[in-house]
Amino acid sequence: MPNVTGVLETALYVEDLPRAIQFYQTIFRFDILFSDDRACAMNVADRQVLLLFKKGASGNPIKTSGGMIPPHDGAGNLHTAFSISAAEFEAWENWLQQNGVAIESYVNWAEGGRSLYFRDPDNHMIELATPGTWAIY
Repeated sequence: MPNVTGVLETALYVEDLPRAIQFYQTIFRFDILFSDDRACAMNVADRQVLLLFKKGASGNPIKTSGGMIPPHDGAGNLHTAFSISAAEFEAWENWLQQNGVAIESYVNWAEGGRSLYFRDPDNHMIELATPGTWAIY
């Protein structure tokens, strides 16, 4: 059986694409890999891609020069977690507070990790997690 080597993309569906792009650039300083009126692909730590899709804008197939992307869409308050170093946990708390982002919750995990949770402008639950959150991280 072939192996999966990781999660390449994570997608969030947003009401206001420019507002979401501004939030993720301000809070995380993610660079834009691609952007149009339908979607934005952002570089996460040179290893993954955060895709921001305008809600309803990807409900039809998208023809590209290399083939067709099937339709997809999402709704609701989704969740994604970004890994951070344990040494930067307090710096992230301060950074979020300086940028007016309310921290909603903290969790101390049995494996020794810590997480903090906050919402993006579309009410998605964003988690910052240190090593020790999972047995594999």
